[in-house]
Amino acid sequence: MGVPSALNPPELADSSEARLQAWTRAVRPPQPMPCAVVHPCDEASLRGALEAAQLGLIDARLVGPARRVLALAATLGLDLAGATLIDVPHSHAAAAEAVAMAARGEVSMLMKGSLHTDELMEAVLAERTLRTGRRMSHVFRFEVATYPKPLLITDAAINISPDLEAKADIVRNAIDLAQALGVAEPKVALLSAVETVTPRLASTIDAAALCKMADRGQIRGGRLDGPLAFDNAISAEAARIKGIVSAVAGQADVLVVPDLESGNMLAKQLEYLAGAASCGVVMGARVPIALTSRADGAVSRVASAALAVVAARFLAAREAEVIARAAL
Repeated sequence: MGVPSALNPPELADSSEARLQAWTRAVRPPQPMPCAVVHPCDEASLRGALEAAQLGLIDARLVGPARRVLALAATLGLDLAGATLIDVPHSHAAAAEAVAMAARGEVSMLMKGSLHTDELMEAVLAERTLRTGRRMSHVFRFEVATYPKPLLITDAAINISPDLEAKADIVRNAIDLAQALGVAEPKVALLSAVETVTPRLASTIDAAALCKMADRGQIRGGRLDGPLAFDNAISAEAARIKGIVSAVAGQADVLVVPDLESGNMLAKQLEYLAGAASCGVVMGARVPIALTSRADGAVSRVASAALAVVAARFLAAREAEVIARAAL
């Protein structure tokens, strides 16, 4: 959620958040998606889950210490009617039980509550039936008031220093999410500090290799270009001045960062300086995981639930298509 400051005019934050909320309200699944909410033991995570349920996005299965969740709801004046409360003793047990529910097919998505990301992801990685053969990765969906369309940024939360193979999966996961969001052939910008290939910057070599992998059909569904610096990835004027001829430059749908550090800084700069509003999801597992920072408020958490719903429906439709083709 955008945070107004002297460098971040309130009108930008308000505009970005309004766009995010409007998109969230437009997500209308035919039925609420069964969702295990993992350890919703603070205000933002519990309120976000219940608001997502009220909007018809999720059928909330609250997995956490029942006494603690009930006490928190009473303190906040929140009504748990309609939500299922599954009692476990602590956050580690909540992660294990939620993952087991996903493995048994009882829920179609997971939603992070008030526990560390590592704790949840370790439980997911330990459950082999949730693996797909791809590296899991996080994708932010940003609304930036000064950019004309949603912007996906990956990976700023899971993979610390991905190698080329991991980056290929990061790109594939982002393409899947972009297509789930209705972008038939997303424009994917592979970021570096410069837009020329140079051995002194490994990220430029990776970007060039990923583009060639796309040319050879090893990465499908998107249009890749890189290396691109941030300015010419999102500004057509910057690309023109630098003489870059590209179908991606200036109009990227997806920004792929070189590593977690650069992605984390980029995401936080967009939020705290540009007034951007965001939500996020982990892709690459059999079920999507709505993943937010502990500092995120209810608006971002509800939007992350909506993003996971969109991803879950896309993954279910693709799996059904694969099964149908296999039956022919």
